[in-house]
Formats: sequence, C-alpha cells, structure tokens
Amino acid sequence: MDMKTRKLNLISYLAHIQDETILDKIEKYILENNEFKVKPLSVKELLNRIEISEKDFKNKKFKTQTELEIMSENW
Repeated sequence: MDMKTRKLNLISYLAHIQDETILDKIEKYILENNEFKVKPLSVKELLNRIEISEKDFKNKKFKTQTELEIMSENW
C-alpha cells in the first residue's frame, strides 16, 4: 500500500472515531512526538515571505495547480 493510500485510510478512520478519549490520546501522541515542531512566524518573517512570494509571482516563478497535482502523483 502506498503512502497516499495509507494517509487517506488514516483520515477516514479518524473521521469515524466516536470515542473522545481515543482522539485525546492520538492528539496527545501527535503533539508530543511531532518531528516537525511548528513555531509561529514573527511579523518580520511573515512580511519577508510575502515580499518574496509577490516577487516570485511577478517573475512567473510559480507552479499552477495542475502542475502541482501532476507532481504530487509521484509523492
């Protein structure tokens, strides 16, 4: 089974869970063991990203939705 199918199966499974204690345990596990610790961006960082994105857009340095969908088929 490929990764995409596994993720979709997991999402479906999670959507059907009715027991809140199970959801609490899953959520706690994800939050405590997440390898991608997310930290909020500062205002300066956010503005910098916006500026770069706008520049890229003006210079046509972006991918269309269709291009991204084609790329994601190989993930």
